[in-house]
Amino acid sequence: MSTAMPTTTATMRAARVHAWGQPPVVEEVERPAPGDGETLVRVEAAAVAHLDVTVAGGTFGIKPELPYTGGVEGCGTVVESDSLQPGTRVVLRGGGLGMLRAGTWAEYVVVKSKVLVPVADGLSPQLGATFWVPTTTAHTALHAVGRLGSWIEGVDAADEHVLVAGAAGAVGSVVVQLALRAGATVTALVLDAEQAAALPEGVDALVTSDAEALAAFGKERPGTLLVDTVGGAELPARLKLVRAGGRASLIGYVGGTDVSLELSNWLLDDVAMLPVNMIRRDAEGRALAPQLAELLVAGELSLHVEEFALEDAGRAVELLSQGRLRGRGVVLP
Repeated sequence: MSTAMPTTTATMRAARVHAWGQPPVVEEVERPAPGDGETLVRVEAAAVAHLDVTVAGGTFGIKPELPYTGGVEGCGTVVESDSLQPGTRVVLRGGGLGMLRAGTWAEYVVVKSKVLVPVADGLSPQLGATFWVPTTTAHTALHAVGRLGSWIEGVDAADEHVLVAGAAGAVGSVVVQLALRAGATVTALVLDAEQAAALPEGVDALVTSDAEALAAFGKERPGTLLVDTVGGAELPARLKLVRAGGRASLIGYVGGTDVSLELSNWLLDDVAMLPVNMIRRDAEGRALAPQLAELLVAGELSLHVEEFALEDAGRAVELLSQGRLRGRGVVLP
């Protein structure tokens, strides 16, 4: 007489959000299995993104069913797939990760095969997990939306003065570098002297807590393009640093989502506000990503990454939401 052996279910660790506005909790969950058109990936690094913070707050238009595994971006190695060779290193993003399906804050994740992109040779897992959004967003904000060097006929990039609010952050730091590469004059708006000291050579710093320097800059209004990753109540004041006929590419809202404009003065200042919607521009981002990855591999572009253990994902989320994370945060399952 034979006795059937008990079935053992494979498990993994994952950082899951159990309540809106609360930090994720690391726990053992069942390891997922891929279905048709899907790929199982072992996660090597998972980004902590602004979208993760927004979704976890519970006020976003997309609300996963609680509890859910966060992480809308990552990098990993294919384990099982109907279309990709096992061992292939891939970028993890899109397909509802961290929103409509379990995300990358886990040891393994199942992804729609069609959204996977091979990682550029020489790119580390940490950069593979984090480079896509800041580099493609920065490039789009400067060129496709901000139209650097082509906003006004007869003006090229060397005639532009780019102001970058949130220059110490991931997107802002890449904007600074790309604007310098294009030949523009660049002024970075930073919180303090420590952030100013970390700026690349050739960039002027404007410390926003220095009221006298800020007032003098505002009186001159030298900016032609503001790339703003901060948002919040102080956005109208930053718009006044841009000359009449200039524009602002608006990306983020770490400083807050609510802005109050006094319309008569905004019209008088004559600064256009242009939204950078990377969801609508996803195809553009996919086309840009390979060449931007090559710049990172070649050392011609840099992105600062802070590493966290999976158990510290909540700490990474906290630092990002407070604007205290330099560059990008990444958790290592």
